Amino acid sequence: MSEPDQKADTILVVDGDVITRTVISDYLGHCGYRVIEAHDAIEAQQALTQEGFNVDVILSDVELPGDMNGFQLASWVRRNMPGVRVVLSAVVERTANVVGDLCEEGPHLAKPYDPLIVVDHIKRLKGGSAAR
Repeated sequence: MSEPDQKADTILVVDGDVITRTVISDYLGHCGYRVIEAHDAIEAQQALTQEGFNVDVILSDVELPGDMNGFQLASWVRRNMPGVRVVLSAVVERTANVVGDLCEEGPHLAKPYDPLIVVDHIKRLKGGSAAR
């Protein structure tokens, strides 16, 4: 696995569970991605609107702490930042599949994450471009 460089895609990981967020963020970083972490949708919005941050993909849990869930965050991103891809995850795979049609691309990942599947999904989402 390679170290992140300035040309690496940036992934914003949004999850209220600090252990889950840290583990997947560390793994993505080891795979060469630049990673930003957010605890909830409000922190995610702040990161996304901060000058100098260029996020390529958001990996967000559906169930987030606070007043905004992952679906609402994804809707906000699609309205305000149409170039940013969103991957939603849910604890129960069936839930992710049933509500997938609520979002443009729907949630695709079930928790707990299989880190290899996360990286593969991000690569496919980005059109097959490999992590650096």
